[in-house]
Amino acid sequence: MSTSGYTPPKVWQHAWQTDDGNKFASINRPTAGSRYQQSLPQGKHPLQLYSLATPNGVKVTILLEELLAAGHSGAEYDAFLIDIMAGEQFSSGFVALNPNSKIPALLDTSTETPTKVFESGSILLYLAEKFNAFIPQDSAKRTECLNWLFWQMGAAPLLGGGFGHFYAYAPEYFEYPINRYTMEVKRQLDMLNQHLANNQYICGDEYTIADMAIWPWYGVLAQGHLYDAAEFLDVNGYEHVIRWAAEIAARPAVKRGKMVNRTWGEPHEQLHERHDASDFDSKTQDKLNSD
Repeated sequence: MSTSGYTPPKVWQHAWQTDDGNKFASINRPTAGSRYQQSLPQGKHPLQLYSLATPNGVKVTILLEELLAAGHSGAEYDAFLIDIMAGEQFSSGFVALNPNSKIPALLDTSTETPTKVFESGSILLYLAEKFNAFIPQDSAKRTECLNWLFWQMGAAPLLGGGFGHFYAYAPEYFEYPINRYTMEVKRQLDMLNQHLANNQYICGDEYTIADMAIWPWYGVLAQGHLYDAAEFLDVNGYEHVIRWAAEIAARPAVKRGKMVNRTWGEPHEQLHERHDASDFDSKTQDKLNSD
């Protein structure tokens, strides 16, 4: 094995205490659990979401906005911002909701005992089943939907934690990991492109949680808005993914969902917290209608 001058220690530990230029160095540690005491805030609605508008967080806010748009009033929610760079996912309140200390996390207070839900795919499935929406009722189609949902959950870490990390966040470029993860991302895009050549949505002609799970990662990537890597990945070659991505992006609920818990970009693209539909103010609505 070539180590390029790096010799792994006999026992790896405490690398998080050193400043190696990695923007995540201050929060990556080898231990789980809370790091400080702080309870989570709660709003007035049955569903309490604690998140950030990363691709995994956007999946859930898109579904919630789609449910509301479809007339499911029980899907009203409060969305509280969790600043992961400040380590807010390690508060005692958040860890009690999600011991894995990752966003998003959901608390459903409408059940007799409040239900804790974590992992974005689990939250999507939980809400789709709760409201009997955006998941096929036919057994075969439902299985196909879950195939793609779980594919996304397994594949996205290769895009985010693999390609995204070494291409966009590592302190310097390393040829081997970038080559490895780039080829895998391109393979995944090619697979999606072939599939979407014969399907309007991921599961045929039905818009489902599979689309909502995949779009914030691969749809946004194909549109050139993830990691500034569109040219590097030559995304123009995936015409069917681009068609699908544009169709999803044009949905009003998707436009709203991707704004929630967003703290970067233009001011009209951000809604740090969401507690009511009126939080999308008139200026935001004008922007949504003009896109």
